[in-house]
Amino acid sequence: MALKGNWVPGTVVEKKMWTDQLYSLKVDAQIEPFRAGQFGRLALEIDGQTVARSYSFVNSPDERPYEFYSIIVPDGPLSPRLQAMSPGDPVFLAPKGAGFLTLADVPLGENLWLLSTGTALGPFLSILKTDDPWQRFKKIVLVHAVRQAKELSYRDTIEKFNVHGDQFIYVPFVSREETDFAIKGRVPGAIDNGTLEERVGTPITADNSQVMLCGNPDMVHDTRAILEGRGLKLNKRKEPGQISVENYW
Repeated sequence: MALKGNWVPGTVVEKKMWTDQLYSLKVDAQIEPFRAGQFGRLALEIDGQTVARSYSFVNSPDERPYEFYSIIVPDGPLSPRLQAMSPGDPVFLAPKGAGFLTLADVPLGENLWLLSTGTALGPFLSILKTDDPWQRFKKIVLVHAVRQAKELSYRDTIEKFNVHGDQFIYVPFVSREETDFAIKGRVPGAIDNGTLEERVGTPITADNSQVMLCGNPDMVHDTRAILEGRGLKLNKRKEPGQISVENYW
């Protein structure tokens, strides 16, 4: 199988089903180095056409194989086929990563807030597997918001960050069922009413915080609006701020 354009051949080496809809793929390939927080592109030839989609790297830049976390889009042309793959199956990757949701583009700050929904957890895991955030920030808060508790994946990976003690705080959100450990509801509402900051024990302010948002566009839009109402600004290369953003679809 050969695709038109600049694609690197890869091989699926592992697949993990987290739920009946959520899965991760590990892929062996030879691509250029990437930065933690960036995304790659996976591609297949389907009905004579190259079909490609972007997926963030879950692995750190130093880890192999490459790992991608995804949800099945029932009518999508690619995700159901990727989910159906088995070790040994061929897949193609873009030759280099892309995207600007990296710590290289985040100004200095005291506290780092990583706010994600669903599969957008991936780039933050990649970042947290590197030394950079632990050396730059006094406290790191990882938020993962899902609909049901079973969707809180990568818990074993997240628990390993507890080696950093009080420097790391993990806050799960579950919106559609009651739990005895997660905040119920949406991230914007929990910031607006103070629930998230009360849980963490630290306020989100323009003076002490850098906030990275990745996931559902509604979450990103609404959270950004609330934070901007507090005086935080979008981080731009020519005008550094406190909010770094990437929508996930």
